[in-house]
Amino acid sequence: MNIALYYAPFSCALVPYVMLTEAEVSFDVRPLNIRGKANMTPEYLALNPKHKVPLLLVDGEPLSENVAIQLWIARSFPHVRLLPTEPWAEAQAVSLLSWFASGIHPGISRYNAPLKFCDVAGTEDSTRRLAGASLLEGFRLAEKMLEGRTYLLDEYSSADIYLFWCFRRSGFFPGLDLSGFENIAAHSERLAERSSIRKALALDDAVKQQFGQEA
Repeated sequence: MNIALYYAPFSCALVPYVMLTEAEVSFDVRPLNIRGKANMTPEYLALNPKHKVPLLLVDGEPLSENVAIQLWIARSFPHVRLLPTEPWAEAQAVSLLSWFASGIHPGISRYNAPLKFCDVAGTEDSTRRLAGASLLEGFRLAEKMLEGRTYLLDEYSSADIYLFWCFRRSGFFPGLDLSGFENIAAHSERLAERSSIRKALALDDAVKQQFGQEA
């Protein structure tokens, strides 16, 4: 099986990278300079007309959307137990992943690039304020979920990796105060000790340097 992951710095492609690393499978990383519009080339659009990352190629066949990619990885390498295998527990986990993708991640996108969502002059601060409020609401829910728990589910899963990315990415935003989320901060510190996370962060730094990018 030949696996390739298209990866952009700062992006949620970090999540499947960590999962594949946890599974100890061989895969290629293909850095994609989204800020340089590499995602809009005919070659990339032929693979993913949605022009986003992550994109997974498995024996040349593309799979897009982070939640779908996470589900495929978890089911393809069940020995790593990155998602529950019992149907109800798996559905609950996918519910969490879907919430990160549709409930928290959009706030990150809007805070990071407000003009992509409203190009009316003078609205950047307002867009960021609303995006920030949405992010804080989401993190308050995640903070409650982690009360008295080591992980979001009964054991370590891709949901933890996704939350790690969401919280870490939001931490780059000036003016967004995340200091009150002690449970999430402790959770992030625990995950940062994993070798797979350390490898992912090292990759992210290397690709940032390759593309000359900062937060």
